[in-house]
Amino acid sequence: MRHLEGVRYATPLREGGSLPAIVETDTGELFVVKFRGAGQGHRALVAEALAAALAEELGLPVAEPAIIHLDEGFGRSEPDPEIQDILKKSVGENFGLAFISGALPFDPVVNKDIDPELAADIVWFDALITNVDRSPRNVNLLVRDGELWMIDHGASFFFHHSWAGWRDRIQSRFPQIKDHVLLHLAGDLRAADARLRPKLDDAALTRAASVIPDSWLGDEEELFPDIESHRQAYVEYLRERLDGPRAWLDEAIEAKRLGPQKHEPRVTRRRVV
Repeated sequence: MRHLEGVRYATPLREGGSLPAIVETDTGELFVVKFRGAGQGHRALVAEALAAALAEELGLPVAEPAIIHLDEGFGRSEPDPEIQDILKKSVGENFGLAFISGALPFDPVVNKDIDPELAADIVWFDALITNVDRSPRNVNLLVRDGELWMIDHGASFFFHHSWAGWRDRIQSRFPQIKDHVLLHLAGDLRAADARLRPKLDDAALTRAASVIPDSWLGDEEELFPDIESHRQAYVEYLRERLDGPRAWLDEAIEAKRLGPQKHEPRVTRRRVV
């Protein structure tokens, strides 16, 4: 995962509680940046980085992730005091996904030609990482020129918002999978498991966890004596979730058998530059 310098606050994206923004980096590329100073905090950034790294290990179509460093005074010309406050608290390492110009939100009514294997792979992935935020109300999928892109994984790994007793929750079920926007378009989930599970061996899990910056870890001193043991807890969580009884997979298969849930889709608009 590349580490880049943010040089210009280009465009705010006033969606949700994290107030992300399009930021130009020192390479001239644009990234949608989630700020560590936003209300969701640094654990949302851990989830973003770890999920993106895992998706890359699996060959899933995630927009390119990067760690975006911001210096003091970044965005000082931004007139909104709320944004200024977030930026002041975000000096250091933040998380970004490559901005995909011209992309539109995935629409399950319009975009019906998605590959069933890809849909199954994404459902499997989201069940593994407990991603609650890929529903018809908030699809967090973009489409451009027929290509699908996964974005916004900050709501994943929700166990880490309360580390006490975390091992007891590794094998927890994931009932929210019934709301997944791709569930009714997905192919065989057991076949997806056979495709993807072997790719996440210990080496892959360790590589994925290694992308988490030290500055986002180390705030659980009572449970983890150092940053590396905190990082390795994510590896252990994923390893045991993959190798245990995997109720999360059985639950996804049952939800698919029962059929799609009915929801009113949320209209999402993304600014294009």
